[in-house]
Amino acid sequence: MARPKKCKVCEKEFTPTYNSTQKVCSPSCAIKLVDIDKQAKAKKARSGEIKRVKQKLKQLSMNDRPKALRAAQAAFNAFIRERDKDLPCICCGKTTNDLDLMTGSRWDAGHYRSVGSAPELRFNEDNCHKQTVYCNRSLSGNAVMYRKGLIARIGLERVEALECDFKAKKYTVEELHEINALYVKKKKDLVNESS
Repeated sequence: MARPKKCKVCEKEFTPTYNSTQKVCSPSCAIKLVDIDKQAKAKKARSGEIKRVKQKLKQLSMNDRPKALRAAQAAFNAFIRERDKDLPCICCGKTTNDLDLMTGSRWDAGHYRSVGSAPELRFNEDNCHKQTVYCNRSLSGNAVMYRKGLIARIGLERVEALECDFKAKKYTVEELHEINALYVKKKKDLVNESS
Protein backbone atom coordinates (compact mmCIF):
# COMPACT_ATOMS: atom_id res chain seq x y z
CA MET A 1 0.00 0.00 0.00
CA ALA A 2 1.16 3.54 -0.87
CA ARG A 3 2.15 6.07 1.75
CA PRO A 4 0.04 9.22 2.24
CA LYS A 5 1.08 12.35 0.27
CA LYS A 6 0.19 16.03 0.16
CA CYS A 7 -1.83 17.16 -2.90
CA LYS A 8 0.16 19.60 -5.09
CA VAL A 9 -2.95 21.79 -5.62
CA CYS A 10 -5.15 21.81 -2.50
CA GLU A 11 -2.43 20.57 -0.11
CA LYS A 12 -4.79 18.00 1.52
CA GLU A 13 -3.29 14.71 2.55
CA PHE A 14 -4.31 11.73 0.38
CA THR A 15 -3.27 8.16 -0.29
CA PRO A 16 -2.41 7.54 -3.97
CA THR A 17 -4.79 5.08 -5.59
CA TYR A 18 -3.24 4.82 -9.06
CA ASN A 19 0.54 4.74 -8.55
CA SER A 20 3.31 6.20 -6.41
CA THR A 21 3.88 9.13 -8.79
CA GLN A 22 0.36 10.49 -8.38
CA LYS A 23 0.61 14.23 -7.45
CA VAL A 24 -3.02 15.20 -6.78
CA CYS A 25 -5.89 13.88 -4.75
CA SER A 26 -8.73 14.13 -7.32
CA PRO A 27 -9.54 14.67 -11.02
CA SER A 28 -10.55 18.32 -10.33
CA CYS A 29 -7.12 18.98 -8.74
CA ALA A 30 -5.49 17.21 -11.72
CA ILE A 31 -7.23 19.66 -14.11
CA LYS A 32 -6.09 22.61 -11.97
CA LEU A 33 -2.52 21.24 -11.95
CA VAL A 34 -2.51 21.06 -15.76
CA ASP A 35 -3.64 24.73 -15.88
CA ILE A 36 -0.92 25.72 -13.39
CA ASP A 37 1.70 23.89 -15.47
CA LYS A 38 0.48 25.62 -18.67
CA GLN A 39 0.70 29.03 -16.99
CA ALA A 40 4.21 28.28 -15.70
CA LYS A 41 5.35 27.18 -19.19
CA ALA A 42 3.78 30.27 -20.77
CA LYS A 43 5.49 32.52 -18.22
CA LYS A 44 8.82 30.80 -18.88
CA ALA A 45 8.32 31.19 -22.65
CA ARG A 46 7.50 34.91 -22.21
CA SER A 47 10.55 35.48 -20.04
CA GLY A 48 12.67 33.63 -22.59
CA GLU A 49 11.27 35.80 -25.38
CA ILE A 50 11.88 38.95 -23.34
CA LYS A 51 15.46 37.81 -22.76
CA ARG A 52 15.97 37.18 -26.50
CA VAL A 53 14.54 40.61 -27.39
CA LYS A 54 16.77 42.33 -24.82
CA GLN A 55 19.81 40.47 -26.16
CA LYS A 56 18.94 41.47 -29.73
CA LEU A 57 18.49 45.12 -28.71
CA LYS A 58 21.84 45.03 -26.92
CA GLN A 59 23.50 43.61 -30.04
CA LEU A 60 21.86 46.26 -32.21
CA SER A 61 23.02 49.05 -29.92
CA MET A 62 26.52 47.52 -29.90
CA ASN A 63 26.46 47.48 -33.71
CA ASP A 64 25.24 51.10 -33.77
CA ARG A 65 28.13 52.34 -31.64
CA PRO A 66 30.92 51.55 -34.13
CA LYS A 67 28.92 53.17 -36.94
CA ALA A 68 28.20 56.24 -34.80
CA LEU A 69 31.87 56.42 -33.78
CA ARG A 70 33.03 56.29 -37.42
CA ALA A 71 30.52 58.98 -38.42
CA ALA A 72 31.48 61.25 -35.51
CA GLN A 73 35.20 60.78 -36.25
CA ALA A 74 34.67 61.54 -39.95
CA ALA A 75 32.74 64.73 -39.11
CA PHE A 76 35.41 65.80 -36.58
CA ASN A 77 38.26 65.10 -39.03
CA ALA A 78 36.48 67.02 -41.82
CA PHE A 79 36.07 69.98 -39.45
CA ILE A 80 39.79 69.89 -38.52
CA ARG A 81 40.85 69.83 -42.20
CA GLU A 82 38.51 72.75 -42.92
CA ARG A 83 39.66 74.69 -39.84
CA ASP A 84 43.34 74.24 -40.77
CA LYS A 85 42.98 74.42 -44.57
CA ASP A 86 45.13 77.57 -44.85
CA LEU A 87 47.73 76.38 -42.31
CA PRO A 88 50.81 74.27 -43.08
CA CYS A 89 51.31 70.70 -41.83
CA ILE A 90 51.78 70.81 -38.06
CA CYS A 91 54.94 68.67 -38.39
CA CYS A 92 56.85 69.42 -41.58
CA GLY A 93 55.45 72.83 -42.51
CA LYS A 94 54.37 71.83 -46.03
CA THR A 95 51.53 73.92 -47.41
CA THR A 96 48.59 73.18 -49.63
CA ASN A 97 49.11 73.60 -53.37
CA ASP A 98 46.76 73.46 -56.35
CA LEU A 99 47.45 69.76 -56.94
CA ASP A 100 46.20 69.03 -53.39
CA LEU A 101 42.98 70.86 -54.13
CA MET A 102 42.34 68.56 -57.11
CA THR A 103 43.17 65.28 -55.41
CA GLY A 104 42.41 66.17 -51.78
CA SER A 105 44.44 63.17 -50.75
CA ARG A 106 47.57 64.61 -49.14
CA TRP A 107 46.02 65.80 -45.88
CA ASP A 108 44.88 64.01 -42.74
CA ALA A 109 43.48 65.25 -39.47
CA GLY A 110 46.36 63.89 -37.39
CA HIS A 111 46.16 63.40 -33.63
CA TYR A 112 49.11 64.39 -31.43
CA ARG A 113 48.19 61.74 -28.87
CA SER A 114 46.84 58.88 -30.97
CA VAL A 115 43.28 57.66 -30.71
CA GLY A 116 44.64 54.23 -29.73
CA SER A 117 46.73 55.49 -26.84
CA ALA A 118 44.40 58.31 -25.70
CA PRO A 119 40.82 57.65 -26.84
CA GLU A 120 39.62 60.28 -24.36
CA LEU A 121 41.26 62.93 -26.60
CA ARG A 122 39.75 61.64 -29.83
CA PHE A 123 37.52 64.72 -30.20
CA ASN A 124 39.79 67.27 -28.52
CA GLU A 125 40.45 70.11 -31.00
CA ASP A 126 43.85 70.92 -29.43
CA ASN A 127 44.94 67.31 -29.99
CA CYS A 128 44.15 67.22 -33.73
CA HIS A 129 45.58 69.29 -36.58
CA LYS A 130 46.07 69.19 -40.34
CA GLN A 131 48.96 66.89 -41.17
CA THR A 132 50.37 65.46 -44.37
CA VAL A 133 49.48 61.84 -45.04
CA TYR A 134 53.22 61.12 -45.10
CA CYS A 135 53.84 62.57 -41.61
CA ASN A 136 50.69 61.00 -40.15
CA ARG A 137 50.82 57.53 -41.67
CA SER A 138 54.35 56.86 -42.92
CA LEU A 139 56.09 58.51 -39.96
CA SER A 140 53.51 57.31 -37.39
CA GLY A 141 52.42 60.83 -36.55
CA ASN A 142 55.96 62.30 -36.54
CA ALA A 143 55.51 62.92 -32.80
CA VAL A 144 58.66 64.93 -32.07
CA MET A 145 58.04 67.42 -34.88
CA TYR A 146 54.29 67.41 -34.10
CA ARG A 147 55.06 68.50 -30.51
CA LYS A 148 57.32 71.33 -31.71
CA GLY A 149 54.67 72.54 -34.16
CA LEU A 150 51.96 72.18 -31.53
CA ILE A 151 53.86 74.28 -28.98
CA ALA A 152 54.30 76.98 -31.64
CA ARG A 153 50.60 76.86 -32.50
CA ILE A 154 48.80 76.51 -29.14
CA GLY A 155 51.51 77.07 -26.52
CA LEU A 156 53.40 74.88 -24.07
CA GLU A 157 50.76 75.07 -21.33
CA ARG A 158 48.00 73.59 -23.52
CA VAL A 159 50.39 70.92 -24.91
CA GLU A 160 51.29 69.85 -21.37
CA ALA A 161 47.58 69.75 -20.50
CA LEU A 162 47.09 67.29 -23.37
CA GLU A 163 50.02 65.21 -22.19
CA CYS A 164 48.59 65.00 -18.66
CA ASP A 165 44.98 64.20 -19.63
CA PHE A 166 44.28 60.56 -18.74
CA LYS A 167 40.56 60.73 -17.88
CA ALA A 168 38.96 57.62 -19.34
CA LYS A 169 35.99 58.33 -21.60
CA LYS A 170 33.64 55.91 -23.30
CA TYR A 171 31.18 57.69 -25.54
CA THR A 172 27.58 56.49 -25.71
CA VAL A 173 25.79 56.18 -29.04
CA GLU A 174 23.74 59.29 -28.20
CA GLU A 175 26.89 61.30 -27.37
CA LEU A 176 28.47 60.19 -30.65
CA HIS A 177 25.40 61.33 -32.60
CA GLU A 178 25.60 64.71 -30.82
CA ILE A 179 29.34 65.01 -31.60
CA ASN A 180 28.66 64.16 -35.24
CA ALA A 181 25.93 66.81 -35.50
CA LEU A 182 28.12 69.39 -33.69
CA TYR A 183 31.09 68.98 -36.04
CA VAL A 184 28.95 68.85 -39.17
CA LYS A 185 27.50 72.22 -38.06
CA LYS A 186 30.90 73.66 -37.09
CA LYS A 187 32.37 72.71 -40.48
CA LYS A 188 29.37 74.19 -42.26
CA ASP A 189 29.77 77.44 -40.27
CA LEU A 190 33.47 77.61 -41.23
CA VAL A 191 32.65 77.08 -44.91
CA ASN A 192 29.97 79.81 -44.75
CA GLU A 193 32.38 82.22 -43.03
CA SER A 194 35.05 81.75 -45.68
CA SER A 195 32.69 82.18 -48.65
